[in-house]
Amino acid sequence: MIVRRPYQVGGRFFMLAFSVRSKSQGTRTRILISNRKKAFPMADWLEPGTRAPDFTLTADDGSRVKLSSLRGQPVVLYFYPRDDTPGCTREACGFRDAAKDLGRHQATVLGVSPDDVASHLAFRNKYDLPFRLLADPDHRVAEKYGAWREKTLYGKKRLGIARSTFIIDAAGRIAKVYKAVKVDGHADQVLRVLDALEES
Repeated sequence: MIVRRPYQVGGRFFMLAFSVRSKSQGTRTRILISNRKKAFPMADWLEPGTRAPDFTLTADDGSRVKLSSLRGQPVVLYFYPRDDTPGCTREACGFRDAAKDLGRHQATVLGVSPDDVASHLAFRNKYDLPFRLLADPDHRVAEKYGAWREKTLYGKKRLGIARSTFIIDAAGRIAKVYKAVKVDGHADQVLRVLDALEES
């Protein structure tokens, strides 16, 4: 098993990755930690003008979604922490309620979280969401976009999804980044950006 832990050096946060294996000895279990360690910096946020990193993830319906296959139309790629929680539900339902206006821009909405496909399917069906939810269980795509970050909850630091939205233009470049999304009214923010892209 690979374990990752954040640490700080000179004001920069890094991830420390190391392998852990267990060895049973009768009724006792020892945890052995290898001495081969690899440190790497946490990814920075991607900024507007950057080409959106390509990826392929499994959607709630079992299909495989490749970002580059959506070129020629705008994409609203949003990262959220967890299915069927209050903030994530309001955010998803906001996009659902704006589906007609989003469709006017021919925009594809994709939600991404570490939840598995079964969880996504239940969440999508429960709230009749008209867009696909993508499973990123090892948060590799979130890391590429800078959305996997250190967070503080009840005074404790941990790694998790930072609620964020990337609006990608028809050419595959990031047009707008929302790094700390406030869910109420967020769909309207996205629509204004899409309006501006259409006019440019």
